[in-house]
Amino acid sequence: MPLEEDLHGLAMLSGADLYGIADLRPYEREIVEQGGKLVSGYPFAVSVGIRLLDTIVDQIPNRSERAVRVLYRSHTYDVINGRLDVVSSLLASRLQKEGYRSIPVPASERIDDERICAMFSHKMAAHLAGLGWIGKSCLLVTPQYGPRVRWTTVLTDYPFPKFGAPMDTRCGNCEECVKACPTGAFTGRLFDQKEPREARFDARKCDQYFKDMEKLGPKPVCGMCVFICPHGRNIANKAKR
Repeated sequence: MPLEEDLHGLAMLSGADLYGIADLRPYEREIVEQGGKLVSGYPFAVSVGIRLLDTIVDQIPNRSERAVRVLYRSHTYDVINGRLDVVSSLLASRLQKEGYRSIPVPASERIDDERICAMFSHKMAAHLAGLGWIGKSCLLVTPQYGPRVRWTTVLTDYPFPKFGAPMDTRCGNCEECVKACPTGAFTGRLFDQKEPREARFDARKCDQYFKDMEKLGPKPVCGMCVFICPHGRNIANKAKR
């Protein structure tokens, strides 16, 4: 069995819902600017996503209740991130056994508080792998589950023979996420690779909102942009029928 098929099967058996391969070679400069030399020199990325539980995401409007915050924070952040880190570690180990270099990027770890970013953009990898498009919320929106997915990435020098292509936006004139954001952090602009993140999203507003919520009680959460997106809500509503 070719290694690429083995990796796909391993990811799915380990709990992944979405899997794709991204060609990073045209974006080396952007990758280095964000994460430095540690994440440079890897021409491909394995992108893996795990779908969030609709029963929990649908409780986001009730996040003022402590029980909802505990449930959402636990299963949507802690548990899913842990599962993603296990999958990426397994994939990286499999690649290493075959003689290839790889780095499993943590599912959710900030390395720069000034820029408010991680060492590598999981959303960029998933987008380049053809698993979805970058929405007006700056979330990766998938055709299958909307933005109700969390991601991880394995950077590698394995020469994948096939890889995905970026998906065109399907947001259209929809601005549900823009209107739902409690901080007004989104400008409503469609994604443009040539524009900086700030053209679409003020990360500082979002970050300050969480800091303010921390003063009011434990386990602050928001996620209104995840909840409100019609692409995710439509799938969830169909599942209830």
